[in-house]
Amino acid sequence: MKLFELIERKKTYIIAEMSANHAGSLERAKEIIHAAKEAGADCIKIQTYTPDTMTIDCNNEYFHINNGLWAKESLYQLYQKAYTPWEWHTELKEEAYKTGIDFLSTPFDRSSVDFLEEIGIEFYKIASFELVDIPLIEYTASKGKPMILSTGMASLEEIRDAVLAVQRAKNEQIILLRCSSSYPAITDEMDLRTLVNMKEIFHVPVGLSDHSMGAVAAITAVALGAAVIEKHFCLSREIENPDSPFSMNPSEFKKMVSDIRQAEKAIGKIRYGASKQEEENMVFRRSIFCVDNIKKGDKITEKNVRIIRPGYGLAPKYYTDVLGKKALKDIERGTPLKMNMLEP
Repeated sequence: MKLFELIERKKTYIIAEMSANHAGSLERAKEIIHAAKEAGADCIKIQTYTPDTMTIDCNNEYFHINNGLWAKESLYQLYQKAYTPWEWHTELKEEAYKTGIDFLSTPFDRSSVDFLEEIGIEFYKIASFELVDIPLIEYTASKGKPMILSTGMASLEEIRDAVLAVQRAKNEQIILLRCSSSYPAITDEMDLRTLVNMKEIFHVPVGLSDHSMGAVAAITAVALGAAVIEKHFCLSREIENPDSPFSMNPSEFKKMVSDIRQAEKAIGKIRYGASKQEEENMVFRRSIFCVDNIKKGDKITEKNVRIIRPGYGLAPKYYTDVLGKKALKDIERGTPLKMNMLEP
């Protein structure tokens, strides 16, 4: 499991969220795993629930979605369309490991945690909507596995409650993800500086669960210090399912991964002075040059020396020091000035 190993190496851990993008096909789910690996993901994530572990089959007003992508659906109907059959889980986990990619799931109740423990899950993700389910977080954390907590909609107090719930279970393996729980999210309201603040407050790795279109938010988050990026992943948005409209296809995901890896290189380390690439350009700095023929015994003046490019002469900071000194030898115009050409 590469999660904390990559974080320690300052390499962003990239999760491809399958969610409902299998659209009810086990073979498509396996295709998604292979495509995610090919696109550069470190991990494939699914969700472990059934309609009955999420809600009840009730048609009154409380259980209807009125706005957004899933308007006019009931919660039960939505989860019927979106869930991943539990009998697929072991096969998908084995397919992921065979492909060389990590496997992660989000549990939504105690029964799904128990099930995931049975199949040997190595770490857990808590969804934003479940961040307030403190009993679920405590139970999941008690298994002693790394915990990724998504924080969409959460107040600072709610995030603190969730972190404390994990710690009460004697589990310190926590990663917090900034998230905008809108589908799709708009970048204007993502407030990514918050992830920097979360890291300062809770002293844990942070990242982004990104439901926005495109890669701008993900790359910006990496530049701000995100250790984990999660992005919904599909084979094609033409394959209709509840998550396809805001999911990345393989070519988009691959480009995002490439851009993130380049961003990591650009961020680099703390360094001052010339890079290897810059060293050959050091000669184009300014330095002190003789701009007139100078005879032995002549004084150095503002007329016979100047600070110009290139950089073969004395550094400009010595300009006032050399003015008024006498030349120890004849110096031809266009010669870089050196201290050994002047009287002590």
